[in-house]
Amino acid sequence: MPLPRDVLRRLRLLVRPDTVVRWHRDLVKRRHARACVPKRRGRPPTVRPCLLLSPGILKQGGIDPAPERSSTTWADFLSSQAEALLACDFIETVTLDGRRQYILTVIDHATRRVRLLGTTAHPTAN
Repeated sequence: MPLPRDVLRRLRLLVRPDTVVRWHRDLVKRRHARACVPKRRGRPPTVRPCLLLSPGILKQGGIDPAPERSSTTWADFLSSQAEALLACDFIETVTLDGRRQYILTVIDHATRRVRLLGTTAHPTAN
């Protein structure tokens, strides 16, 4: 039930506004930390057939090794392909009233611009 205006006018703040903002940041940080804890730690188990492969098995099967690769670094590859590369991801945030929002973003590697494509509270809804 909301308080009447005359009562609200007589109230004095016990905390500063930046304290409320800090509390909100801490709340969001704790919520995000809980949501991001991996369920299982460590490397996933290796598929059994991969364990049985030995060096030289492709050669025995008549498959030649791959040709020598030029010494292209990851940075060289990204700069040569930047015009064609886009990366997209959801950014999760919590609004001041505690609701989760998911923001769909795309990063254009050529221009390094981040574009916001939309926001939703339910990214898996139809």
